[in-house]
Amino acid sequence: MNSRIVVAVDAMGGDNAPGPEVAGAVMAAREWRIPVILVGQQERIESELAAHRCDGLDISIRHASEVVGMHDSASDAVRKKKDSSIRVAFELVRGGQASAVVSTGNSGATMAAGMFVLKRIPGIDRPAIATIVPNLKDQTLVLDIGGNVDCRALHLAQFALMGSVYMQQMLGKARPRVGVLSNGEEESKGNDLTRETHKVLSRSPLNYIGYIEGRDIFNGSVDVVVCDGFVGNVVLKVSEGLADAMGKMLKAEFGSRFLSRIGYLLAKPAFAGFRKKVDYAEYGGAPLLGIQGTGMICHGKSSARAVMNAIRFAHDFEARRVNEQLLKRLVEVSDSLNAALRGDAAGAGEAPQQGALS
Repeated sequence: MNSRIVVAVDAMGGDNAPGPEVAGAVMAAREWRIPVILVGQQERIESELAAHRCDGLDISIRHASEVVGMHDSASDAVRKKKDSSIRVAFELVRGGQASAVVSTGNSGATMAAGMFVLKRIPGIDRPAIATIVPNLKDQTLVLDIGGNVDCRALHLAQFALMGSVYMQQMLGKARPRVGVLSNGEEESKGNDLTRETHKVLSRSPLNYIGYIEGRDIFNGSVDVVVCDGFVGNVVLKVSEGLADAMGKMLKAEFGSRFLSRIGYLLAKPAFAGFRKKVDYAEYGGAPLLGIQGTGMICHGKSSARAVMNAIRFAHDFEARRVNEQLLKRLVEVSDSLNAALRGDAAGAGEAPQQGALS
């Protein structure tokens, strides 16, 4: 691992902070030699660190006196809590003391802090929260999963571009297949947003395959799924709930009869592999795409293993220069996407959208 890529961890944001955050940082520093700065209330962090063997590990603490709660307003948290752990973590990136941020805290506040401190990438109107989900063949990226509830076609087109670059750089997909999530594959389906987005992406240089349905997220027929944050968040929560329910139902079924218990023992390795594949902790967190820096948003109930993996993904995101490639790709496709947006608006009898991807 490149020791110059330092990850700042918001150690105070999660439901059980700072325990899992500190433990995950120790695991990442030990397993992959990633330098970590734990940001938050120093005494509490030091108390947690005392429970771990940290000799020789590149872990430091940056004191931040304030904590952003899960129910705090995102804008108020960023502007009024200037010494909050999440804001200070992003300021470390802006100041060059860290390269990336991992937070298990308030996702809205994390997104707001990233935008406020690091600013958006030029040409991106709204950053998006993306998540990787397993499919029958590999993995699928879904965005946005909650950052932007109300969107326009411009935003979804930008999500598609960011998702494509992410899949190219992080998962090695040469030409990621992009689909718009809708209630049917026919062009007549969807709503005003999906229909307008479909027209724009159909004229774009991206590898757009058209509308996809919910089942396609998991069958391996698409690499990048684009939707607004309202729909994406529902998809995420349903997927998490289904995976959890399936695991519990299978466990109950196997424990109900003697022969079933024997069958479970024989199939135990296969079920262990299945649990690992659907466990969110294996993916660590959701990248915040579209800011001038690297941010990883984790579940509030993240385990130490989830935090460890999020630190690794944040490190890899920075090492593979995803944002640098996104800026390059924006220059390449901005004219064609802007033309598509203007053509779509003109076709609808509206004024062209200026500066969409300038």
